[in-house]
Amino acid sequence: MKNLFIVAILIITGLTEAQTNFEKGMNKAFELWQSDKTDEAENMFERIAKAEPKEWLPNYYIAQINSLKSWSEKDATVLKAQLDKAQQHLDSAMLKNENNAELLVMQAQVLTNWVAYDGMTYGMKYGAKIAELYEKASVLDPTNPRVAFGKAEWAMGSAKYFGKDVAPYCKEIEASLELFDTFKPESQLHPNWGKERAQTVAKDCKA
Repeated sequence: MKNLFIVAILIITGLTEAQTNFEKGMNKAFELWQSDKTDEAENMFERIAKAEPKEWLPNYYIAQINSLKSWSEKDATVLKAQLDKAQQHLDSAMLKNENNAELLVMQAQVLTNWVAYDGMTYGMKYGAKIAELYEKASVLDPTNPRVAFGKAEWAMGSAKYFGKDVAPYCKEIEASLELFDTFKPESQLHPNWGKERAQTVAKDCKA
């Protein structure tokens, strides 16, 4: 019995240390990212993803980094490499954590990157899919502010493109700000971004 107790303690200690190492690694990657060392942060997330194959968060953040880099990218070859990498890591994350609203939002973001780059080519291809992703995410997690804001911003962009009134979507943007104020991420490592962007869009609505 004593031996079993010791083995159990060793197993628990090992799990605790592994989790601590994961948290340390993730926090280090965030620090690099916040210091504008984006490539170093991405490399750190990649190492964590390999070391922690059951964790979806490293893959998520690699996808996010590549999505963010793609907003200002004009070179088609570089853009494709970035978004292909984002998609690869999103696919990996979704295999680990199905029906995850945060992953659906990031998938919508990556497809929106393509539309932003070339609306004529990718608008028809991905427009309905993006709307569908936000709808599914809103069913899964209706109080998630990134879901509410992303859905409203996408609908607003579509309305502008077709010359329709954007006022209803401005109200939805305002509503998403309330969700940002009350949202509590599952942990310090989980997604908690978007409020500043939502505030900017809400301000533009009033201009």
